[in-house]
Amino acid sequence: MDLFIARNVSKQFANHKALDDVSISVPEGTIFGLLGPNGAGKTTLIRIINQIIAPDEGELIFEGRNLQPNDIARIGYLPEERGLYKKMTVGEQSLYLAQLKGLSKAEAKKKLNYWFEKFEIKGWWNKKVEELSKGMQQKVQFLVTIIHEPKLLIFDEPFSGFDPINANMLKEEIISLKQKGATIIFSTHNMSSVEELCDHIALINRSKVILNGLVREIKKTFKTNTFEVSYNSFDGALEPLLPSTFSVLSESHDADHRHARIRLPKESTPNDLLKAMIPHATIYSFTELIPDMNDIFIQAVTSQNAQTLTTPLR
Repeated sequence: MDLFIARNVSKQFANHKALDDVSISVPEGTIFGLLGPNGAGKTTLIRIINQIIAPDEGELIFEGRNLQPNDIARIGYLPEERGLYKKMTVGEQSLYLAQLKGLSKAEAKKKLNYWFEKFEIKGWWNKKVEELSKGMQQKVQFLVTIIHEPKLLIFDEPFSGFDPINANMLKEEIISLKQKGATIIFSTHNMSSVEELCDHIALINRSKVILNGLVREIKKTFKTNTFEVSYNSFDGALEPLLPSTFSVLSESHDADHRHARIRLPKESTPNDLLKAMIPHATIYSFTELIPDMNDIFIQAVTSQNAQTLTTPLR
């Protein structure tokens, strides 16, 4: 079941179309990556979901019905631009924000005590926000985002300002929130985090969705039938021994083995490559090269940009 659906959403600002007929479906209990280069339209969509701005066209569906103003109480939003009041103490501000999200003062204190202890920040309670580093402020804003246990969480660049240890801690917490039933929309430029965390992604470029689906299925569609082989040859160079339709992209060697990257035609299988090599070499490893999300991001965006530039004006 989809917890949230945006259907044919468009938004225009003066002479700039920020979103153009954008549709996404966010399955319940998943981490959904909302990706795209700067200016693609991601933040506009996030603001529409949070009802900060309204779409010009399209539908927003939450739990099977049209998104309502009071649904904002069931959404937690961590924006890329932080919004803590620098002159307030951390404890005072956390209590205030927790109560804005519908918690009683007693309930807010109880939950904040748990999270401050878990994040090892109890000593910050009486410090002013301006005394904290960017990463420390980020911890505080993260916990007040999740304190009311919202059904839908939206994190925009949540690891900004964190060192690797704290970033890893936050990743583990995001996974834990998913395991407890939260649905998460996760926007980032860090593609390694997408690989680690996301089940589904939508890639927006130039205000349109250009990729949408399960991460594993998208990666399959970008495979190029390329393999890396480590071997020792009986007969010298590898390329003359293979069918002419096989492309040897690179060859190298170290003290122990030779290595080659070989691209096969679409109609060929890994077994065809093995059959061609076995009479001439001892094979030590054989790996299909699957593109990572960083490669896919660059390829998809570059391809769409090139198409846009070559499309004649009407």
